[in-house]
Amino acid sequence: MTATTTGASSDARGPLLVATFTAALAAVLGAMPGYADAPALLGFPADAGRRQMALEEDFRGRLSADDQSAWSKRLTARAHHAGSEYDEANARYLADLLEGWGYQVETASYDVLMPYPDVRLVEMTSPRSYRAGLTEEPIADDPSTAKGNEVLPPYNAFSADGDVEGELVFVNYGIPEDYELLARYGIDVTGKIVIAKYGKSWRGIKPKLAAEKGAIGTLIYSDPADDGYARGDTYPDGPFKPATGVQRGSVMDMPLFPGDALTPGRPAIKGVRRLARAKAPTITRIPVLPISYQDARPLLEALGGEVVPPEWRGALPFTYHLGPGPARVHLTVKSDWQRIEIRDIVARWPGSRVPDQWVLRGNHYDAWNNGASDPISGLVALLSEAKAVAALARAGRVPSSTPSGMRRNPASSAPRSG
Repeated sequence: MTATTTGASSDARGPLLVATFTAALAAVLGAMPGYADAPALLGFPADAGRRQMALEEDFRGRLSADDQSAWSKRLTARAHHAGSEYDEANARYLADLLEGWGYQVETASYDVLMPYPDVRLVEMTSPRSYRAGLTEEPIADDPSTAKGNEVLPPYNAFSADGDVEGELVFVNYGIPEDYELLARYGIDVTGKIVIAKYGKSWRGIKPKLAAEKGAIGTLIYSDPADDGYARGDTYPDGPFKPATGVQRGSVMDMPLFPGDALTPGRPAIKGVRRLARAKAPTITRIPVLPISYQDARPLLEALGGEVVPPEWRGALPFTYHLGPGPARVHLTVKSDWQRIEIRDIVARWPGSRVPDQWVLRGNHYDAWNNGASDPISGLVALLSEAKAVAALARAGRVPSSTPSGMRRNPASSAPRSG
């Protein structure tokens, strides 16, 4: 069985941990004494079905909620975006865990392009002046939100750099049918800045489509109708976004190709031929910035034009209009483009009969912030599974094929949401 941890967003979303385990434990692990009263399993002869049920019960008994809680606290103690000090510390910690359980662990390094936020500006220049705060307010009950805690400010990684100004147009979720409706209203976004709600599609589709329609910039916000007070209690009293909460994440053009933006079709290792950044096709063509619904409110309130159709209405306390204008917005995005080293941690447990047949499991371990939900909630479940499978293998129930995995950094490979 193999488990691997690697640095990958996300989706320049951060490193990814992948662990490989057998999906069908009956086929992968050895026989166990059966239960006479076990229910029949589709596709299993009666005796094999009983053995499978017994094996699964043994496996479940080895999972530990206490383990998962302890790992989560350790991994989320500090912000750990790709390339950060604590992300590297987490990589070493994960490798040590997997090695301690008996896996064969190796580390693969990659040299990838990663943008960090440098200049971020959103200001309304007409019909009145407003400058967006672009910050998330600390929450007293959550120390991870305190200022100066290493969390990157809200941004969309792999946005184009740009300094643009234009009339604002509300494009709902910024998906194809929304532009079809705008066309029926006679609204063209060419030369305009669009503001779109998060939801209905992956975030990278919104600026990609906006650029194809002629827009010069994109703002993305979470409307409280989708993720805020209209849905339920906001954090920390509930799971929904507070007024200044912002969804971070990559807007790299993943449908074109995943992975490092400068090395399409090749591993992002030292010495490999790379594209010039200006020619990298997965970096967005226009500047993009995520904002909170607190910052979106003055911009949307200032829009004129037709009232939006009922299905476009959000939950902010005013009438939504389509524009364009009279709201006019100045948007500046500039990133600090760096080449960073990230690591994939690959862990394997050789199979007893067909070691060249791999069963893969995976999860990234970097995050845009502390990452308790994305990705660590998934990662600790995977670690618990890895620990249980290793214990079964040490007890003599070795998988017939090789479970394995790797951690990938979204900056160097396909992302994961968020």
